[in-house]
Amino acid sequence: MTIFKEIVDEEFLTVSETKELLADIEAERALDEDRELRYELARAIEHVNRFTTLEPAEAQDLVDELEDVEKVDEPTAYKIANLLPRNRDELRSVYAQQRYSLSGDELDEILDVVAKYA
Repeated sequence: MTIFKEIVDEEFLTVSETKELLADIEAERALDEDRELRYELARAIEHVNRFTTLEPAEAQDLVDELEDVEKVDEPTAYKIANLLPRNRDELRSVYAQQRYSLSGDELDEILDVVAKYA
């Protein structure tokens, strides 16, 4: 059972953008002494603080550049930007659910783009 009736909007975010949004929520909650952070929110903030490596603008630039590569669609570009794979095996795991596999040259092209930012 879910408390939501319908999805009104959906957008992809990088971990960096999520960190910015959660920092705003955390600051807002800190101003109100009666409201404390729920467990899930505290864990989410801890997660993004631990795994964020790029600035939001850099992460968005990476996503835009990845989307220019032939076999990288928007959801995959965000997934790659969040994970920042360093080798072919890590990148192949991103494509494990896809119906196609990438050649070594295609993998290297994507890894070269990621290497500029990582």
